[in-house]
Amino acid sequence: MSEFKENIATFARQFVPSYRFIRTHESTLGNSHELQTELKPHSIKVLTWNIAKNNFEKTWFKDFYRILRQHQPDLIFCQEVRMGVGVEQIIGFNKLSWAYAPNFIDTHHQTYSGILTAANISPLSKKAIVTKHYEPLVNTPKVSLITEYSLSHQHKTLLTINSHLINFVDLSKFKTQLQEIELALSTHHGPIIFAGDFNTWNRQRAILLDKAVTKLGLQSVEFAPHESKKIKRFLLSPPLDYIFYRGLTERSASAKVLDEINSSDHKPLLAEFSYVDM
Repeated sequence: MSEFKENIATFARQFVPSYRFIRTHESTLGNSHELQTELKPHSIKVLTWNIAKNNFEKTWFKDFYRILRQHQPDLIFCQEVRMGVGVEQIIGFNKLSWAYAPNFIDTHHQTYSGILTAANISPLSKKAIVTKHYEPLVNTPKVSLITEYSLSHQHKTLLTINSHLINFVDLSKFKTQLQEIELALSTHHGPIIFAGDFNTWNRQRAILLDKAVTKLGLQSVEFAPHESKKIKRFLLSPPLDYIFYRGLTERSASAKVLDEINSSDHKPLLAEFSYVDM
């Protein structure tokens, strides 16, 4: 691993100007549309997708609108989303309420990169958690985005966290990010959805993730074997993308991986939940 990190650092010095990627002072950006006031607890459709910064490409727009039309997700968690600096809207999400947490600015393209959570309703609150450690090459942190939503006719709220976990660092830094997320979620006593790209490309990372979600009482959405094999991996590694949940009921046979979508090297993951207040 140390030799790999040294090679990354050498590449960074040779090919990436130190001034190109800069950290941003904005913690969250957003846009609100009051299309409805509460999530309907009998059916909460969830999409998570690392779009690999392709949301300025025509092929991505075609794929994204196809997903919206066919599957009508209520909650959308996207990682690696680009947004123009000084632009108040992200094309494709203009009819949704969205919250965006950037982790750096690409000065060459004048774009943010970050994670985005979108829904048919506005969040009650939103908060970004920025890692204290930085990835090599771009020397920027990773970010998670917490949003909270009302549930129809329920006293409790749904807490969601959209995460992209840190990469190309030693295991202790990966563990630190997970501990920060654990702390943020530990005070919420209602239902939770935790989704994103967890960069679990080896067994050690996957074990740490499993310990963290188990501690929080979360369980993973179960994909059928023929669906699971479509999820992004590195060679024979565990999956990189997950949807975890607590306090919800997973709709049987709802979990799908959209293998026909090719505008990113990650496939979109879909799941559906219901909620009954006990």
